[in-house]
Amino acid sequence: MDKFRNYEVVFSGLKNGKHKFQFEIDQAFFELHETEQEFTNPRLVADILMEKHSTFLEFWIDIEGLVTLECDIIGESFDYNLNSKLRFLVNFGETYDNSNEEVITIPSNDHAFNLAHFLYEGVVLSIPMKKISPNVSQEDWELVDRYAVYSEEESEETTEQDSDQELDPRWAALKKLKDNN
Repeated sequence: MDKFRNYEVVFSGLKNGKHKFQFEIDQAFFELHETEQEFTNPRLVADILMEKHSTFLEFWIDIEGLVTLECDIIGESFDYNLNSKLRFLVNFGETYDNSNEEVITIPSNDHAFNLAHFLYEGVVLSIPMKKISPNVSQEDWELVDRYAVYSEEESEETTEQDSDQELDPRWAALKKLKDNN
């Protein structure tokens, strides 16, 4: 039995037109994927609107809810309000083809479409790269600025500004040689 079967939308037998579905997404859903997540305690709801046409299906997926993230700055857990929207078409053809992420082709004899992969991606890709708690204080930001690692360009600008302020005469002569070459 397919472990993602609970996330299928059965479209055979439905009339042409709009149909609504809803899926709860919790920790059990992510455990089915057997991968590590950057969040814990997902409490999400996916509202699905499917419009059935005679030759294709149109899906709108709206995922909303909370996940718990760990702040990159202070290490504190906090709830993050996640909102993700997806839209794609499903065409009927001879074989399965997902090479175009906006138009998926499924065999014309299929009677259901599994949304598990789309729900998973919709959540995982909505997690921010920088996870910053709303409880980060001004003091914490000052510490981050003080110990931040800058890119080479930013480092050179900072070094030039610092060196212009307190330049030892011996280093000044070397700097002139460097600048001339």
